[in-house]
Amino acid sequence: MESAHYDLQSAKVKSHNHLDAIELAAKEFNVDTKYVDLIIRFIGASDLARVHVIGTMNPCFRATLDDKVSYTSSVKPNTLSPVWDETWIVKMVPSTATLSVVVREVETGALLDNDVGVFQTTVNPGTKEVEIVGKRLGRNKGSFWLSSLKIESSPSGYDSRSIPYSFDGPIRYSRHDSPTMGVLTNLRDTRLYSTWKIYIKGIPQFFGDTVQRWNHDYKAAQAMFKGPTSIAVRSGIMAGHRMLYARTVLNGFGVITSADDLFKLLRGSSRRSSGDGNSAFENRIKPAVYTYVITEEDQTFRFSETGATFFVDFASKHALHNNCAESVVYGGEFHPRPEGGWENFSDYTDDSSVRWELVIDNDSGTYSPNPDLLAKVAQLLELNFTGINVVALAQDDPELKKSIDACREYALTKRGVKATELEPHASEGEETLSDRVSALKKT
Repeated sequence: MESAHYDLQSAKVKSHNHLDAIELAAKEFNVDTKYVDLIIRFIGASDLARVHVIGTMNPCFRATLDDKVSYTSSVKPNTLSPVWDETWIVKMVPSTATLSVVVREVETGALLDNDVGVFQTTVNPGTKEVEIVGKRLGRNKGSFWLSSLKIESSPSGYDSRSIPYSFDGPIRYSRHDSPTMGVLTNLRDTRLYSTWKIYIKGIPQFFGDTVQRWNHDYKAAQAMFKGPTSIAVRSGIMAGHRMLYARTVLNGFGVITSADDLFKLLRGSSRRSSGDGNSAFENRIKPAVYTYVITEEDQTFRFSETGATFFVDFASKHALHNNCAESVVYGGEFHPRPEGGWENFSDYTDDSSVRWELVIDNDSGTYSPNPDLLAKVAQLLELNFTGINVVALAQDDPELKKSIDACREYALTKRGVKATELEPHASEGEETLSDRVSALKKT
């Protein structure tokens, strides 16, 4: 039976179609494969071993199930006994699955995290304490507490529910700030230096293996993916991506349960200089256009304002978000608008009394997504953000230009947004993310 179990695991890894692999191996070795829906609660850890003798300890962890699906936690600042109390729901998991966890320490300013230790355990139900051990010498590095609730399930033919290792929530987000934000002197809106990453469910069900490859007819894409100089271009973009999406104690973390929670992320932020009279709009939904990607790498929805300063001197906004990958599930731009459009809106109307819409498109020169898939993008967002009203418009639709123009006009005339904030722009003497990348290459 042990040999059969080993072969079963090997078959799962080698096969592209996970469900077929599991079923074939189970039949061959007469193993009754059961599937379960898992609710894993990561409670916390204690007595973590320090990575450095001096300084603070900022732990986080990354968990995987059979290396098929992963979970990355929030960062807990300055503690050797972090409490996460975070939940991970995964459907259609073989009951023989192995949960692997790497506990890491986030060091401020470092591009890579330091490993504290690792452990593996089964997905059997119940609360358990697991020893964390060092990767090299196997020494004790602390203890980890977690609990698992296992609900038996079974394949339903070959419909969307039969995809193994399907992430099913919660929908979590993290907010990351450009590393240059702390040294800026003329900063107005901090949102121009921030990006968001949301872990979403349902991508395999809606898109399967369909991805959007880079656009061979787009000059900027050619510079990144074609020719001898493309390696250097990609290297710079990937370095910028690592800096921009670095996990630090300054990241914001949260859970999204509805459309209202998503729109809260689109509210105006604090301004370094409030003498322009715009402080009253800091907590209102901001009329702004966002660049977004839905990534193939970790199945996340990433976005930032199209006018974000960190885009300056990079060949592609979408490639910077996508870690310069050659393909993406989807990408484009989106903007929020009140029902009826910004042209018919007044700030005398409270945001809570308005029905908000999310207008989403396929405007990405780098990846040139198929407009026929916009309906699926809308359905995907509706699945993840309960109650959201998505309006999908193709890049060449005149209604899209009209809506974007109204959004930007409202920002300029009613909210005091400067024209330079609508597109990537850096003030004179201001350090950009590209500058930081260049400086790193010289060291």
